[in-house]
Amino acid sequence: MSSISIFPCSLTNSEKIVEELHANLALDVYTDNQLLEDTKEKYGRDIKELKKFMYEKTSVFNQFTLEKEKAVSLFRTILADKINDPDGRLFYGLHALLIPKQVTEVLRVLVVDTIQARVERGIHNGLEKKQAKREVRQHDISAFSWADFLYKEEPYQRSLYDLVIPVNGRRHQEIAEEILKFYRKTSLLRTAESQQAVRNMKTAAEVEQILLLHGHKVPVQVDKNKAVITVENRIIDVNDVVGQITHFAKEVEGVEVVEIKKVDSPGSSIYRRQNFELPSKVLFVDDEREFVQAVSHRLIDRDVGTYGVFNGEEALEVIKEDPPDVMVLDLKMPGLHGTEVLRRTKELTPHVEVIILTGHGTVKDEQECMELGAFAYLNKPVDIEQLSSTIKAANQKALNQ
Repeated sequence: MSSISIFPCSLTNSEKIVEELHANLALDVYTDNQLLEDTKEKYGRDIKELKKFMYEKTSVFNQFTLEKEKAVSLFRTILADKINDPDGRLFYGLHALLIPKQVTEVLRVLVVDTIQARVERGIHNGLEKKQAKREVRQHDISAFSWADFLYKEEPYQRSLYDLVIPVNGRRHQEIAEEILKFYRKTSLLRTAESQQAVRNMKTAAEVEQILLLHGHKVPVQVDKNKAVITVENRIIDVNDVVGQITHFAKEVEGVEVVEIKKVDSPGSSIYRRQNFELPSKVLFVDDEREFVQAVSHRLIDRDVGTYGVFNGEEALEVIKEDPPDVMVLDLKMPGLHGTEVLRRTKELTPHVEVIILTGHGTVKDEQECMELGAFAYLNKPVDIEQLSSTIKAANQKALNQ
């Protein structure tokens, strides 16, 4: 039996639409929460972390940790098994976007309305205006972040769905009936091609999992027993990298052939695998932008993943929303002085290890910073190897807490 997926748009009565479809078709409803629980059960992952990867904005450090990519690959393997259910399902949640268009036995639906209409519906349902606006905003932040991560698209793009239905004041029963008409089309029958697409989806996710585990973030496509892996950047030690990727991909059951496509992208950096044993969540805070960029590039060459901000206020915003393991902090900056940033950081997130790196410090500054809990106090100009080794030592302490 074919399935339906509905991507949620808050305050559109989509829950009632799902209930109506369930009553008419007797399809089991499968939600984000069920996917998260199934992923936790099968892979032993922390459900709070899984929720963060699905609903929150992508971490600024994710380019070094690849945590979100790893979670998405797990979600896809679970989802492929659910699509294979012979009785069909009604997929409802952000996970609906994980179903590729090649899986034609699933009708991919978006029910959407304007922000104003959604806010008014929330008020009609008993929310205060501020609450309704907040609910719409919070949902849309999650939806936009999720779609951007998966496809570099907005979540309400028509191209992502088979059927887009504007509410336009209609009752949920009318909208459900419109979805049912499309669902009953013969083009949605479960076919051999669609079932192969589901198998391809699962195998591709399993290949991605093993490659990500070994630090390789690369696009993967699968067609039956063949995996096509694209490396979009220039490669150092091309034969070694290709050999590793090919070896790991062939460890996945069903993969017999591996094709590597090397594509040059304008302005791309040199491809390198991620080394997860080294620091990957380092916040660099200094008002000298060129200095931050130059040192960050040199640290990345040493497998130290850094994200730069240029004043104390920005640093504290990151600390609150997306705390690093280590922060490298200048003292004299416009706005908040570095010692105040250090003090607030230790109040907010005591586990973050802070390395002071300054060109204008005094003996008194050093004493004050160490009393406030700084891990180390370094002076500019600093030897890059000394800075790198200090970051690695601070990172080890942070991880052991």
